Amino acid sequence: MKKTKNIIWIIALILVIVLIGVVGYGYYQKATLEVKNPIATMEVENFGTVKMELYPEMAPETVANFIALANRGFYDGKKFHRIVKDFMIQGGSVNGDGTGSVKISDLKDGGADEAYSIKGEFLDNNVKNTLRFDEGVVGVARADYTQYSSDLAEESYNSGSCEFFIMTEDNTNLNGHYAAFGKVIEGMDVVHKIEEVEVTSGTDETAEGSDSSTSSEVSTPVNPPVIKSIRVETYGEDYGLPETLTPFDVNNWIYEQYGVDPNSMVSTGE
Repeated sequence: MKKTKNIIWIIALILVIVLIGVVGYGYYQKATLEVKNPIATMEVENFGTVKMELYPEMAPETVANFIALANRGFYDGKKFHRIVKDFMIQGGSVNGDGTGSVKISDLKDGGADEAYSIKGEFLDNNVKNTLRFDEGVVGVARADYTQYSSDLAEESYNSGSCEFFIMTEDNTNLNGHYAAFGKVIEGMDVVHKIEEVEVTSGTDETAEGSDSSTSSEVSTPVNPPVIKSIRVETYGEDYGLPETLTPFDVNNWIYEQYGVDPNSMVSTGE
């Protein structure tokens, strides 16, 4: 009888030790598990492949937006419509020329057929994003409505949506003023090849991503490079959907302020 009790105690002790080991190993795995950052693979027709690591810890809304659009095929067939040598290449607009509005229906099935923008995740907009605009860094293009009024800073900051740009050189002027959310880890040579395409003078000074130092540069490609596809590997992580905002209607604002149709306004070049 005593021998039987001893055996039962031994078995119970072994079970407790095994249970402690299983629980402990689970905590160890959880503590040491390294969550991989999402990797975007972009195929550009006649140029090659570019891989970009995305940084959700810096710009979670931006990364969620980019992943959702990319993996639904939004960027397939889009163009790099703005290229400034020794600065950046920019693409991803709806109409392929820096115009058009991305819609909630582009983000998800059953989404509203309404335009949206996302919060600008950078220091000027009270978001602690410390990713610098070095060569290869990927950022969100946005509009600058402060050319109409200094009171429109917030509207400018939150005007980004689908357009993105890739730096071809370091540029400290953009740090803290635009949302950086990724960096090229493979294919920077492809980015530089795109940078070398023939361009003509740009005329749109209100295009997303423009600023006073680059608004009148030679920047419109004669034959815009075409994005064949962008797909993002998330390694099993679900980054969800971004919080969408109602985009600022600058044309309506101009009409309300000045009583004129902005499309009829002719620039004097001053």
